[in-house]
Amino acid sequence: MLEELPVRSFVRAKDLPGSPTAARNALSRAAKRGDVVHCSRGLYFKGPKTRYGMARPGVLEVALKVLGVEGIGPAGYSAARAFGLTTQVPAKVELAVSGPLKQGIDGVKLHKRNNGRRRGLSFLEIALLEVLREPSTVESGWDSLVSAARNAVDKGEVRLGRIAEAVPGESSPAVRTRFEHLAESIAA
Repeated sequence: MLEELPVRSFVRAKDLPGSPTAARNALSRAAKRGDVVHCSRGLYFKGPKTRYGMARPGVLEVALKVLGVEGIGPAGYSAARAFGLTTQVPAKVELAVSGPLKQGIDGVKLHKRNNGRRRGLSFLEIALLEVLREPSTVESGWDSLVSAARNAVDKGEVRLGRIAEAVPGESSPAVRTRFEHLAESIAA
């Protein structure tokens, strides 16, 4: 079964035939042989084999597989990097999570957000809200943020209307004010 999996795919014990115990044991043995790598509790990855062993997935890739993608996006400097607004590389990938926090993931710092309206937003739309929450992460100032946001809107990667629906649920009044200012700047 594991041999049939395509390269660069994730697998969990529940994806394999047989009892849960047998499937977990099979994955554990496969990891010891180097056929898969253990990524997180119950999650394994079949990557390309290199001369140094099996390649591992990226931290963000693992985090999104564990957490899902709904209501999740970058936070802090990770959000600013998503728009190319900083050269800072955070020690850990920072993610904002709308809803309950799940298990910890190595190399990831989670930030809980209580705005359920974020669940309908894309990864980049959440990144924009997070940059508005922490504008100090933008190295080159407000005009560069407006330019990056306008570019993302023009490409269809960010929907300002969807963000406008989510903004009233944000706990920070500053985010609401900054979003209004940003929307006006983009429209001008």
